[in-house]
Amino acid sequence: MRYYIIAGEASGDLHASNLMRELKALDADATFRFWGGDLMARQGGTLVKHYRDTAYMGVWEVLTNLKSIFRNLNDCKEDILRYHPDVIILVDYPGFNLRIARFAHEHDLKVFYYISPKIWAWNKGRVRRIQKWVDKMFTILPFETDFYAKYNVPVAYSGNPLLDAIDSRQYKDEPRADFLKRHDLPDKPIVAVLAGSRTQEIDRIMPDMMKMVRKFPDHQFIVAGAPSFNASDYQQYVPGEGTVKVIFGETYALLQQARAAMVTSGTATLEAALLKCPQVVCYKMWGGGVTDFMAKKVIIQVPFISLVNLIMNREVVTELFQNDMTEENLTSELRNLLCDEGIRNKMFADYAELQEIMGGPGSSGKTARLMWDTLNS
Repeated sequence: MRYYIIAGEASGDLHASNLMRELKALDADATFRFWGGDLMARQGGTLVKHYRDTAYMGVWEVLTNLKSIFRNLNDCKEDILRYHPDVIILVDYPGFNLRIARFAHEHDLKVFYYISPKIWAWNKGRVRRIQKWVDKMFTILPFETDFYAKYNVPVAYSGNPLLDAIDSRQYKDEPRADFLKRHDLPDKPIVAVLAGSRTQEIDRIMPDMMKMVRKFPDHQFIVAGAPSFNASDYQQYVPGEGTVKVIFGETYALLQQARAAMVTSGTATLEAALLKCPQVVCYKMWGGGVTDFMAKKVIIQVPFISLVNLIMNREVVTELFQNDMTEENLTSELRNLLCDEGIRNKMFADYAELQEIMGGPGSSGKTARLMWDTLNS
């Protein structure tokens, strides 16, 4: 079969490349044409355009590049018509991909969507477009499946690619002593600091997180460095030279050795839970009380901001959001996670339930099989 795949960012390139590998195992005649990145290119086929040439972040960058964005859309549409694929597989990237979904539907081309846009959190109106233009949605979060089923969108839960990444992680069974020796760390309990992957996040959240260093002198605080930053980006927030270490490329190894973690809301909350690390979720945007009101009443249309709580549909991990993100509250929550065995054991039990809901590794293979069966049904 002829597959046309569109992924517009690094994470999409990763998940789409794994999907391509599994589709090739099922379909000996598979041919690929795609918008994506280097990982997809390694699976073979034709790379039409790299995501680094199509990704625009933020309102201003989008507005100043509208001409390029519309040119890319037109180029993609023309390329699809020339290739005439058996199926178009859209990977997240909703601003671009929903427009392609409409175009494909109007030309009677089959459309699969893998990794749903987060329309369940804001702009739920987009579900009507997906209902009209997408032949089947393949979700990676269990509650997304229920959301789409409610709107009569053909949907299947195919597991979460994070489970594959965690299962195949480096240093999976590393003893604590080896981790400490490898990074020249003292034998003190570790608090992992996951302050986000965007400059605005570390600017607003890390100063409060770093106030905890003096509150818990018997613990060592280690920052999981995001790939988009370097050590100096973090040092400006550290309370004193040498008091906090930054480790890059080993977030999973750090979480599995940490006694607790302070985690910025996002995928990292789910990663910490699947690695059984007790956590408190922290998030703060600009605007203080005004933003707090707008976010809770208008913008965010779900009851929680962390994936852990959304999947479990109850508060498993404490969320300190906007006005709740204070030094006093963070100190209290972190003390509970480090010192209260009852609270820790309750969280571990909830994590075990979460793991059962999420399933095991192998999501890329499951997704490929579901797609293959759908195409051949």
